[in-house]
Amino acid sequence: MFFIRTASEGDLKAVSALLGRSWHATYDALYGADKVSEITAAWHSVAALSARLKRPDSEFVVADDGKAIGGMAYAAMAEGESDVAILHMIYVEPGLTGQGVGRDLFAEVETCFPSAQRMRLDVEPKNERAIAFYTGLGFAEVGRTKNCGSQNSGIPALILEKTLSF
Repeated sequence: MFFIRTASEGDLKAVSALLGRSWHATYDALYGADKVSEITAAWHSVAALSARLKRPDSEFVVADDGKAIGGMAYAAMAEGESDVAILHMIYVEPGLTGQGVGRDLFAEVETCFPSAQRMRLDVEPKNERAIAFYTGLGFAEVGRTKNCGSQNSGIPALILEKTLSF
């Protein structure tokens, strides 16, 4: 059984490895293994994760069973939008998908932003499993982008949003 807790610096190596496995399992068929390795090296390095962990107005949580990290989520208040939180990452160990870990991670992060009225995220349009997960949580499409994750990434994404109610 996994419990959700705030991530620490000591978790980041395991989180980075989990992100690599999750991204390869999900995106190798779409982008190729080399591109996925390039993205994960840039976006999911321990240094990149450490910067996120230290960011004000953010929440970085992990699903921990006492032996391993089974998932992670990271969200932060949107820059320049006082009523929007952005769900930047929610990933589960590939062998644990469909067991409620992602749902539990989301349940935690959605309550961490009392001033947020909406939560927004980007998702790859061909990632049908993730889209089904998010729509099941109440998200709906509000737009699209050609540069998910970083300017000029060339990675398309649907922009989904959910109204938060406390």
